[in-house]
Amino acid sequence: MKRFTYKGKYNPIHPEKYIGKIHNIQYRSMWERRFMKYCDTNLNVVKWSSEELVIPYISPIDRKMHRYYPDFLMTINGKDGTQKTIVVEVKPKRECKAPKKKTKITPRYLQEMKTWSVNEAKWKHAEEFCKDRGWEFKIVTEDHVGR
Repeated sequence: MKRFTYKGKYNPIHPEKYIGKIHNIQYRSMWERRFMKYCDTNLNVVKWSSEELVIPYISPIDRKMHRYYPDFLMTINGKDGTQKTIVVEVKPKRECKAPKKKTKITPRYLQEMKTWSVNEAKWKHAEEFCKDRGWEFKIVTEDHVGR
């Protein structure tokens, strides 16, 4: 089975809403592209950026400090009239939970465990980072942006 990857540059319809390098907006999946279009065209999204925010985290693999670039940072108008800042990570649902334990340890299983542990560390640090600023951190999957 051949897997297709969707990558490209996004050109916003409303460049005034984008914070960051306007000519360097990259998507790495169709889900990310759909989310960019949502941010760009939704009237409740006041401003947004993609991979412009840096959150430091300690990797469980090498115990060193690394930099995590969440997929999106957005400010939205809430239903109560206040503005809210949300950091969003777009991920496949299968990568949002620990891999099932296997009786046979394969290289693939080891890679899945490594990916999971790094993602878990990134997300833990992102939650703390956001909490310190009064922001929200959300993980968005294909259930939210379509298949």
